[in-house]
Amino acid sequence: MKRDKRDDPPAEPEKMKRKDYEAELERLHAELVKLQLWVVEKQLKVCIVFEGRDTAGKGGTIKAITDRVSPRVFRVVALPAPTDREKTQMYMQRYIQHMPSGGEVVIFDRSWYNRAGVERVMGFTPEPMVRRFLQIAPLMEKGFVESGITLLKYWLEVSDEEQTRRLEQRASDGRKLWKLTPMDLESYGRWYDYSRARDDMFAATDSPHAPWYVARTDDKRRGRLNIIRHLLEKIPYEELPREKVKLPKRQKRGDYVDPDYPFKYIKEHY
Repeated sequence: MKRDKRDDPPAEPEKMKRKDYEAELERLHAELVKLQLWVVEKQLKVCIVFEGRDTAGKGGTIKAITDRVSPRVFRVVALPAPTDREKTQMYMQRYIQHMPSGGEVVIFDRSWYNRAGVERVMGFTPEPMVRRFLQIAPLMEKGFVESGITLLKYWLEVSDEEQTRRLEQRASDGRKLWKLTPMDLESYGRWYDYSRARDDMFAATDSPHAPWYVARTDDKRRGRLNIIRHLLEKIPYEELPREKVKLPKRQKRGDYVDPDYPFKYIKEHY
């Protein structure tokens, strides 16, 4: 019997070419600058949460977003393990202090959802406390939104095959060794524990006021562009009018004399 090719699963799209990626990213960077000016002008408060499995591309996506904007407006929060003092605080306390003020975009590279993910899977937090967190999180986020914060939550989804490839690459690339921790290796072996934790987290916290948006990131370039375009669509903004930039005339040298000073120039190897 002749096989009907229409029964085959759709082919995976080709990885996006660097030239196409950089051209589109340049366009989106210009839009992010317009968004930045609008956020400052209107004193908006924006909070963006990035979660996902190890190697899913959170860091690269955040770098792509922040590469051409001001770090005084787009502020990245990547908290280390809690201190002994922070362990005694209300769980959300260490995150709330980093929430945006007017004119700021705060990006969480992992967030309060650590409790529903790594803390749960690795047994750092007792199950009753995790369950309590999953009940409270939507209420806390509703409070954020009602206070005027635009809250966007992204989950970056990577396949198990692609995660394996990226971890193997980290192990053999001296530039990426710092990204490979014992926790990464431990979590790699617990793929389905993380899947169950993710599923529970979505079921409990994918709320109308703070939904989860999922981005496929097996192709990092496509994933980054899709996320940037999506967040630009979710935060209404307009291009503010600006005067055309004209450089003033530079003053004349006058009586200025170049100093006879032994400047310590670095050696020019390149």
